[in-house]
Amino acid sequence: METALNPPEIPPAIEKQAAEKTGFRVLGAISFSHFLNDMIQSLLLAIYPLLKGNFHLSFAQIGLITLTFQVTASLLQPLVGLYTDKHPKPYSLAIGMGSTLCGLLLLSVAPNFTVLLIAAALVGTGSSVFHPEASRVARMASGGRHGLAQSLFQVGGNAGSAMGPLLAAWIIIPGGQHSIAWFTIAALIAIVVLRQIGHWYQRQQLAGKTKPKKKAASHVELPRNKVVMAVGILLLLIFSKYFYMASLSSYFTFYLISKFQLSVQDAQIHLFVFLFAVAIGTVLGGPIGDRVGRKLVIWVSILGVAPFTLMLPYANLFWTGVLTVIIGMILASAFSAILVFAQELMPGKVGTVSGLFFGFAFGMGGIGAALLGKLADMTDIFFVYQVCAFLPLIGLLAAFLPKLEKSRAA
Repeated sequence: METALNPPEIPPAIEKQAAEKTGFRVLGAISFSHFLNDMIQSLLLAIYPLLKGNFHLSFAQIGLITLTFQVTASLLQPLVGLYTDKHPKPYSLAIGMGSTLCGLLLLSVAPNFTVLLIAAALVGTGSSVFHPEASRVARMASGGRHGLAQSLFQVGGNAGSAMGPLLAAWIIIPGGQHSIAWFTIAALIAIVVLRQIGHWYQRQQLAGKTKPKKKAASHVELPRNKVVMAVGILLLLIFSKYFYMASLSSYFTFYLISKFQLSVQDAQIHLFVFLFAVAIGTVLGGPIGDRVGRKLVIWVSILGVAPFTLMLPYANLFWTGVLTVIIGMILASAFSAILVFAQELMPGKVGTVSGLFFGFAFGMGGIGAALLGKLADMTDIFFVYQVCAFLPLIGLLAAFLPKLEKSRAA
C-alpha cells in the first residue's frame, strides 16, 4: 500500500506536477468549505433585525449574541490549534461542522433569548474547530506559496460572509425564523467535503508529510523577546481591524436604516457589497505579500484605511457605499499577511498560531460588538462610527515589526 501511495517509478518532474494539482484541488475544497462555514456564520449577523423584532432585543442583547458566538470560537481555537499541533485530527473538521449544523437547527426553533445564545455558542464551537485545522490544511497544500494559499482559503470565508446577508434577505427575512433550517443543507454538504479533505489529510500523515519542516533559509531567526514583541504588535493590529469590522458587520444595517431610512433588505444588500469588497481584498493581500513582503502589506492595509474611515460618518448614501467598498478591500488585505507573518515568526506551530490569531480575531469581533452595542444604546449608532473611525491609526505600530526576509525572489 505504501508503494501505491508513492510509487518510485514516477519521475520527479511528473510527481511534482501531480502534487501541485493535488494541492490546488485541496485548496479549492478547503476554500469552498470555508465559504459554506462562514456563510452559515454570517447568517447569524444578517438576521439581527429579524431577531431584534421577534424577541424585542436591545442593541446590548444583540451585542451579547455576537459576544457569545465569538467568545466560544475565540477561546477554543488556540486550544484546538495547540492540541492538533501535537495530535493532528484529520476528521475533526467534519465533526466541528456537525456542531454548526446543530446550532443552525436550534436557531431555527429558538423560543427565547437564552436558546438563541446556546445556538450561537454551538455555531461558535464549530468555528473554533474548523479554522485552526483548515488553516493547517491550506498551508500543507500551499507548495511553498503560503500567502497565496492563505488568501485562497480566506477568500472562501469572506465570500461566504458576503453571501450570508444576501441569502438572508432572499430566504430568511421573507420566510421567517424557521426558514433558517434550510441552511442545514449547506452544513451537510460541508461535512461531506470536509470528510474527503480528512481522507487527504490522513494520507499526508501516513506519508510523513505533516512533520514540521526546518525553518526556511530565506528568513532570519529572531530572539525570543523580539518574537514576543512582534506577536504583540500583530495582535494589536488584529484588535484594530476586527473592532472596526465589528462596527460594520454587526451594526451597518442599523446605521443605514437609521441614517438613510433604507428598508431591511436594501440595507442587507449594502452589507453584501461591503463583504464582497472584503473578499476581493483578501484575494489580493496574500499574493502581494508573497511578492513584495508581508510587512509592507500589513502597514498599508491597516494604516492606509484611516482616511476613509474618518470620512465615512459624514458621507451621504452614495459615498457611504463607495467608502465602505474601499475600506473593505484595503482592510481585508491585512489578515492573510498577518497570519503568515506570525507563522514565519514561529515555524512548526501552524495550528497554535492559526488558533491564536483566528481566535483573537473572533474574540475581538465579539467583544467589539458587545461594547459597541452598549455604546450605541448609551449614545446613538452614529456616534459609534465616529469613534471607530480612529481605530486604524493603531496601524502606526506596524513600523516596529521586524524584517523577516533576508531576500525575496521575484
